[in-house]
Amino acid sequence: MKSKNKHTFHIPVMGIGFTVDTPAKAAQYGISSVISLVDDSLMEKMREFYSKKLNLPFKEISNKSEDKRAKRITEYLNLIDKMVKDNFEEMKNSFSKKSSELEQYFDMLPDFSELKEEFNKKIKENTCLNDISNWLKKNLTAGAIDVNIMTKLDKANKKGSETLPAEYNDAHAALRGFANSSLESSIVLSAGINPKLYSYFENFDDFFPDENGNIKKKVIIKVSDYRSALIQGKFLAKKGIWVSEYRIESGLNCGGHAFATDGYLLGPILQEFKENRTSLFDNNLQLFTSALKAKNKPVPNNLPEMKITVQGGVGTAEEHNFLIDHYGVDSVGWGSPFLLSPDVTNVDKKTLNLLSEATEKDFYLSDISPLGVKFNNVRNNSKDIEKMELIKSGKPGSACPKRYLALNKDSQGNSICTASRKFIKEKFAEIEARFLSKQEEQKEKEKVTEKSCICVGLGTAALIKNDLDTKVEGPGVSVCPGPNLAYFSKITSLKEMAQHIYGKINLITSNDRPHMFIKELNMYVDHLREKVEELQKSHSEKQAKYVDDFISNLNDGISYYKDLFSEMKLKVHEIKNEIICELENIENEILSINRNLEKNLVAI
Repeated sequence: MKSKNKHTFHIPVMGIGFTVDTPAKAAQYGISSVISLVDDSLMEKMREFYSKKLNLPFKEISNKSEDKRAKRITEYLNLIDKMVKDNFEEMKNSFSKKSSELEQYFDMLPDFSELKEEFNKKIKENTCLNDISNWLKKNLTAGAIDVNIMTKLDKANKKGSETLPAEYNDAHAALRGFANSSLESSIVLSAGINPKLYSYFENFDDFFPDENGNIKKKVIIKVSDYRSALIQGKFLAKKGIWVSEYRIESGLNCGGHAFATDGYLLGPILQEFKENRTSLFDNNLQLFTSALKAKNKPVPNNLPEMKITVQGGVGTAEEHNFLIDHYGVDSVGWGSPFLLSPDVTNVDKKTLNLLSEATEKDFYLSDISPLGVKFNNVRNNSKDIEKMELIKSGKPGSACPKRYLALNKDSQGNSICTASRKFIKEKFAEIEARFLSKQEEQKEKEKVTEKSCICVGLGTAALIKNDLDTKVEGPGVSVCPGPNLAYFSKITSLKEMAQHIYGKINLITSNDRPHMFIKELNMYVDHLREKVEELQKSHSEKQAKYVDDFISNLNDGISYYKDLFSEMKLKVHEIKNEIICELENIENEILSINRNLEKNLVAI
């Protein structure tokens, strides 16, 4: 498994503030990572922080500035770009000084990297310093400074009482901010298709190829299944926008929002991409070139790049290598474990200790997200504690200072977030008007107050860690780790985490960690139980069909895994037998759930 490409892992976006400056800490070592573009006010504070730290001029972009959101994002990304380029150039030019930074660059590379082999060979051959220095300048590359937009976070904005044009919507403005920046990297689109936003890409030349096929700003789509990739890839290709990477993410075994599939498991999904990779490329290429011709834009002779990557739940070097070797993916995303690496992510000390000490039972899928989508959470985080204290004091809800999730409507038709104080007050009045029993009323109110102000909470750690003002945000920190973090507890460094990923050391601190595919499967069985419970409470033909299809897809996935693990060359034969035994137990569990469901539905 040799690779001229330097690293076979990337650091995905985490929350809002956890990776807001990760590229400035990791890119110089050739490691790619992703910045969230949700919170422009956080980026403005971080830009001021780094400008002062580096003695660079800083001019505030105030709340009253025209197009402030896009401008703040552009200026922040330009600063990160400058920081990475400066640090990287300094490192490349430091060979004669025996720089520890340069040493760390090569130490973190996998042993199978051709770049590392070539460098070690040159050192052994005692090539002159100038030759080695020139070789370094020519061959070393920095990691990508990629950015992420949740496509559905596209709230319309107002100026006074007037609603602004769609280009000033949150996601549109974030896209424009990236498009106008100096970056030559990728934008990751997550949370599904947004046709209006996708059409907006056509306004920016950097997303189209030049005569040589180079695309300054590339598009990555985060998907949970092949069908989604097919639909979104075609949609953009018809506009002359090429999808350079499909980033497959486990529906449940990941951090942040959990977009569960209809029982489709990660292994079979990866298999489908593997089998259809060529046809996906060919179909999109035809649409892409036709669109470029229609727009009178250059149609390059060189074929465009199309990567397939995956993330969600990977935790061992063996799993990492298997995903690359068996499915042919180009890179594997390692997210949540990096929350324990304070040299590359922003996690305040209190939350860092909470995460390092948390066990499997502390990580759970919650209903705290105002988006109405299940959200990975850890018990006793400071934002949830803050939320409970407000409820006890009789003032439930958030003041909603940033309004990024104000996607619902209040009684007057104004945008509102379901975690806001105003929304909760209105809902409480509605509940009280129904004259329910005290017990029923309390239960209904608890559902309303479950929501948390995550658009603030997910960014606060970056402010606390860097000793910045949190007067607007408050001290509460929300955190969104995947369940895989339960098996890591050591506070570590980027270098150590890279060594773990490539199998040089082992950072797993739990002896009972299941294989990533088994963990995801168990989570889907838990999800099935919830859906069955809902079906028994309010039966409908649509729900019944969903559950039937869900069970059928799970059973298909189990059959796939049985064949897969039977053929896999695992290091220990007992592990293979244990996994197959687990699959059979889960299969029996699903059968039992289905039998009980049928029995209960007959009784109804």
